[in-house]
Parts: sequence; structure tokens; C-alpha cells
Amino acid sequence: MKKHIIIVGGGFAGINLIKSLRGDKRFRITLVDKNNYHFFPPLIYQVATSFIEASNISYPFRKLFSNDKNVSFHMGSLIRVIPESKTIETDTGNLHYDYLVLALGTESNFFGMENVQKCALPMKNIEEALYLRNHILLTLEEAARNKDIREAEKLQNIVIAGGGPTGVELAGMLAEMGGYIAQKEYPEIKLSLSNLYLIDALPSLLSPMSAMAQKTAYEKLKELGVKILLNVSVKDYNNCKVILSDGSSIETETLIWTSGVIGREVPGIPEESVGKGRRLLVDAYNKVEHTQNIYALGDLCLMLSEEKYPKGHPQLAQVAIQQGKNLAANFQRVEDEKVLHPFGYNDKGSMAIISKFNAVVDLPKHSFKGFIAWLTWLFIHIIPLIGFRSKVQLALDWFRLFITNNPSIRLILHPKRNTGETL
Repeated sequence: MKKHIIIVGGGFAGINLIKSLRGDKRFRITLVDKNNYHFFPPLIYQVATSFIEASNISYPFRKLFSNDKNVSFHMGSLIRVIPESKTIETDTGNLHYDYLVLALGTESNFFGMENVQKCALPMKNIEEALYLRNHILLTLEEAARNKDIREAEKLQNIVIAGGGPTGVELAGMLAEMGGYIAQKEYPEIKLSLSNLYLIDALPSLLSPMSAMAQKTAYEKLKELGVKILLNVSVKDYNNCKVILSDGSSIETETLIWTSGVIGREVPGIPEESVGKGRRLLVDAYNKVEHTQNIYALGDLCLMLSEEKYPKGHPQLAQVAIQQGKNLAANFQRVEDEKVLHPFGYNDKGSMAIISKFNAVVDLPKHSFKGFIAWLTWLFIHIIPLIGFRSKVQLALDWFRLFITNNPSIRLILHPKRNTGETL
């Protein structure tokens, strides 16, 4: 009998698990995801800033696995896990498993601030990125029409909460595009009224990275005109006013939230299996504690058994990729009656792009910055993309856009049904 593996979530972990097992006739694999496509989260901010098309970083699951006879796709959202019957319930039907792999990733963490959750703009998926793109463009159009100085300043102010790699990369992109594009295409706007704020509760940007990376990011963003506020956090967002922990406030129509994540909730998993940040506690083989035949991978899991990472692994793509491959190999070892291998993370470093031709790269034994780091960033972010066309198209788009400083996809799109109702 083929073992049925259900994988919930088609991110880096789930995709690499499937790619490692496709063609192995001992397994029947079902991928469950609420979307019908895989996408590349590290470049989501470039979609939000109208720099690249969403199709450049997305790929349909059914096309990806169309030649794999032991892989099928079920489009649906997970409602709950029923461990007693080895079943999952989705909004499109129930499925029975022999092994269940949870790779749902994370969602934005608003730390209990209801107004921020309601009104801020997160950027965790394609839909949110496109909504943010529309919002920025619509706000610019409104600012171009507005004659009231105070109202225009509020419309032109942008606040980014979160000084990690996503916040830094987004700030650099918006600052450069504001300089290159706003002057040319929005002559009605007074750039002196525009302010771009980057806020973080920690004393430095890029806190997980090297001191060199932190200093470089701070200095370069300041050169680009970004107003950096450290050691301060967002406490509320009400009536278009961001309230900060030091008592000050910023009037803006645009609060972009990149300040934290929390594991997606998985109803049916025992409470004692859930750890800090709502991540699922797993053993050295990624099996969820206090469960049978249920595994968790990537950002959703919290593994405390590896000595080098006593507080768990960083929530990075490389961790998810390596865990997916290791679990696939262990499933095969079970069938071959061989000893399982515990997961060990091979840290390949981290990086962030700050502006055109300027990035920072931290490798395990060496850090560097500038143009070479920028080229390294481009190369590393091309490799994981799925599909030859995606890699070539993105490379060509990047080359053209970095030379011309003029992306042409700033389209305000409002999808509608035939009835005229906005989706």
C-alpha cells in the first residue's frame, strides 16, 4: 500500500519535500493550499512597489507537478486536524492521511493592537502586495489633486513599522522610486511635504545581521532621505495617526506593517504542542510533539533540540528548504528500514538589498557590502525561482529597470464581477 502524505502549505518547505519524493512510487502525495500557486516571499515587496509583476515570482502548482504521477493538488483552506481518525478537514472536503506535514508558515503579528490590525497594510502574500500597490498609487493620485498642505502631507507620508530585511528593502525601494519617479510623473506633488519613516523598537536596523550590515543600512537609508526612528514602537493607529511608544505621533494614510510574524493557527493540534510565537514544537526529526505521524516544517515549527539554536531556528527560507529535504529523506529511510537522520541547519548566511547597486551580505565567515554584494543578492534571488521562464523574465526585467529607473507597471487595477461588484 502506498503511504499517503498530505502536505498543507506550498511554500519552500512543502515544495522541496514534494520535489524530493516525486517519482517515488511508495508514496502518494497530496498538496493542500488555499492558493493554486507557489510564490517567492523574499521579493513580495518588489510587487508591492510596482517594480515587478506578481507573475515573475509565482508558479501554478498543477503545472509544476503535471508530470508527477504520484502528486496531486487539493485547493482548499485547512479548517482543523482530526488526529484520532488521521483526517484533515478543509473548506472543500476532508482528506485521510498516513503522514501529515504542516507547512502553513506564518501570518502578520499585530501584538493585540486592534486598530493596527484593522488599518495597517501587511505584506505577507500576493494579494496583500497588490492591495498595497493599489493603495500607494491611489494615495499619490489623491495627493496630486489635494491643495491643502496638511492633508497633502498626510497623504504623502509613509510609515514602515519593522526594521528587519523586509522593512529595510522596502524603505530603500520606496525612497529611490520617490526620487526617480515622483519628480517626473507627479509634478503637482511638493516633494518637500513627503516623508518616509522607518520605525523599529530595537536599537539597530537588521538586528539579526552583522554590525557592518546594520551600520551600512542605517547610513545609506539616511542618505536616501529615510527618517529612521529606533528604540520606539507603534502603539496605535487611529484616525490616520500613528501613535508611538515615546508619545509622539505621525499623520499618514499609509502604515506598512513588517514588524513581526506569528505561526498560523492549526485547530486540532494539542495545546501542549504549541510553543512561543504559536509555532509548533517538534523533535529533531520535525515530528510535532505529543502527536503521531504529524510533522511541521519551516516557519511554523519550533525545534529546540539543535545545540546551536537553543531558541529555535531563524525563520528563513533556507531552514524551510533544508527541513523539507531532510524529512523527505527520512520518510524514505522509514520505508528502507534505515536509521533516521536528525535535522541540522547549514547556515548559508543572510543578505539585504538597500538601494540600487548597494546591498549587504553576511556569510558564515565573511561579510561584505556594495556592488558585489548587490550582484550576489540578485544572483541568489534568481536561483530559487521555479520555472526557467520566471528566472529569465525576472533577470531581464531587473536589468531594464535598474538601468532606466522607470518601471512601467504602475497600474491601478480594480477586479470586478460582471455585476459590477468589486472583488
